[in-house]
Amino acid sequence: MRILTVLSVAILASANAMAANPPAKSADEAAIQALEDTYIEGFTSKDVDKVMSVYVPGKQLFVFDVIPPREFKSWEAYKKDYEGLFAAFPGPLTNTVSEQTIHVVGSLAYGHNIQTAEFTAKDGKKMKVVSMTTDIYRKMSGKWLIVEEHNSVPIDLETMKPDLLSKP
Repeated sequence: MRILTVLSVAILASANAMAANPPAKSADEAAIQALEDTYIEGFTSKDVDKVMSVYVPGKQLFVFDVIPPREFKSWEAYKKDYEGLFAAFPGPLTNTVSEQTIHVVGSLAYGHNIQTAEFTAKDGKKMKVVSMTTDIYRKMSGKWLIVEEHNSVPIDLETMKPDLLSKP
């Protein structure tokens, strides 16, 4: 019994120490976080080229998105999606990321986050959307890029309408 008590205290002390001093991010995790930061900078400034700089070029990219068409099978197709999005909402916009996770496994990594975007339409009307994003990253020639992405919003099964302001 005494061993269990000592072991429990040691585990709690270790957990508290880790919570107070989380492990440092690896260089790869930091590089992927910088990639995500570049995406947000590009999005909020409506810089399509900056947004697209985080994605693998060509037909290697695959994206499920929240708007039709449901999927984009190339960098070029996804770029057109962003051009259309920014044209449809010419006013100010913001996009913040929360709950970002990054897990690196060799030259592949994956992560997810919650993105809260506020768009301003041509008539000045604002629209807020909370979406869930899962990314798969690949390190290619020393650079991390998104190779697959899945964006979604939950659906209210009673009304069959999207929950654009989803909360946990």
